[in-house]
Amino acid sequence: MRPAPDEGFQVRAAPDEALPIRPAPDETALLVRAATAADLAAIAALHTGARAAYHRARFPDTPFDVLAERARRHDAWSRDLDRGDTPAFCATRRGTVVGAASYRHRADDRHRPAVTLHQLHVDPGHWGTGVGLALHHACLRAWHAAGVSRAVLDVLWHNHRARAFYTRLGWRPDPHRRPAPDATHLTLTLDLTTPPAAPAPAGR
Repeated sequence: MRPAPDEGFQVRAAPDEALPIRPAPDETALLVRAATAADLAAIAALHTGARAAYHRARFPDTPFDVLAERARRHDAWSRDLDRGDTPAFCATRRGTVVGAASYRHRADDRHRPAVTLHQLHVDPGHWGTGVGLALHHACLRAWHAAGVSRAVLDVLWHNHRARAFYTRLGWRPDPHRRPAPDATHLTLTLDLTTPPAAPAPAGR
C-alpha cells in the first residue's frame, strides 16, 4: 500500500547532530512524504542527474544526463508510481524535490515479509546533506510498521559512495548471492529483525 500523503515528517539537524557532513544548500527542514504523479518530472530529473554523476567517474566521456536518459527514468518512475506494490517517497526542501526512494514487497527464502529497495537517489547538489539518510529512515519506519524481516538492494559495483553509505547503515553483502567475477552489481541485505547499530556520522 502506498503511504498516505499526510504521512510526511520533517527532519531537522540540531547544531550538535552529525546528520549533514557539509552545510545544506539552505537551512530549512527536509520534508519526507509519499511521492505522487505530480513529482514525476522532478524525480526523473534528479535520478538522471545522480546517475550521470556516479557513472561519470568511471566513464568520463560518455553522456548520461541527456534527454533520452531522462525519458527512460521518467517512464520507469511513472510505472513505479502507478504500481500498487511499489511505495515511493520523496524528500523536499523549500518545496523542491531533492531525493526519492521506492521499494517493492516480496518474500524471503523463508516466506517471511521482505522488501527490495528498488530506488534511492539524491540530487547531486544535495549530496552530503542528509537527504539520503532521511529517505532511508522513512523506508525503515514503513518496513518496521509492516513487519518486514529483511531488505535487499543491488548497488553498482563501482559506486563506492553508495556502497559506503549503505555499509554505514548496516547493509552487508548477501552471502547467498555472491557476485560473479565480471559482475556490475553487488547485492546487499539488511536484517530488520534486530535493532540496527547506530551509523557512523555521515550524510548523503
